[in-house]
Amino acid sequence: MTAETETSPTAPASGCCGGGACGSGAADVQIGVTTVYQVTGMTCGHCEGAVSGEISGLPGVTSVKAVAATGQVTVVSEAPLDEAAVRDAVDEAGYELVGLA
Repeated sequence: MTAETETSPTAPASGCCGGGACGSGAADVQIGVTTVYQVTGMTCGHCEGAVSGEISGLPGVTSVKAVAATGQVTVVSEAPLDEAAVRDAVDEAGYELVGLA
């Protein structure tokens, strides 16, 4: 599953709205590609951290969220990633990339 997403950083709380959204200028907007992978073997938070850490080291990756309970790893990157590179990173962490979720 690959989709383009837009994110903007959260402004510090201020003003009547609590989020600083009223009348604030244009925020920085990052556009990226979100891809969800299925990984087997993760059972705990340590596993999630190991997988996230290895994938985070790939060029262009801006965020990684691994969930052991579902085996899904959500990766946001500047451009689509080479699946072989993601597979190698997951292997390096000691787990197996099944493919796209």
